[in-house]
Amino acid sequence: MDHRNAPGAVVVHSCFAEWPLPWAIHAERLDGMTTPKIEMDYTVLDCPDPAALAEFYGKVLGWEVHRSEGDWATIVGPGQLRLAFQQAEDFVPLDWPSDGIKIHLDLVVDDMAAAEQYVLDIGAVKIEGNEDHRGFTVFRDPVGHLFCLCQRG
Repeated sequence: MDHRNAPGAVVVHSCFAEWPLPWAIHAERLDGMTTPKIEMDYTVLDCPDPAALAEFYGKVLGWEVHRSEGDWATIVGPGQLRLAFQQAEDFVPLDWPSDGIKIHLDLVVDDMAAAEQYVLDIGAVKIEGNEDHRGFTVFRDPVGHLFCLCQRG
């Protein structure tokens, strides 16, 4: 059965006309109905101390802390790129690799050696090196979220 022709089937279109943000997904029902425009706002990381993790990622990315108020902090980058941190007292990092990777950040770098040393110096922990995965290195941030430094190109 071709599900594209089923009643109420949805065709999804990516809209990158306003790149880099807001990223918008528009869905058009094949029966003529449309859904509302939905845009990406923040990627939010749960953590025990939002201000501290915002400061860490602000240093990693060279972004400014835009807001830091108790249980919520945000950093802002070029254009409309934003990353938020939300207090979660019961936050427990994934036990990787046994828990798998549910979500992680890929950060692009030009100089892998310099970037690796920099994130280690400000509190990251190296999990797997570039020698294990050609082109990227896996780290934990200070509270345990996984992120990768990926060689540009």
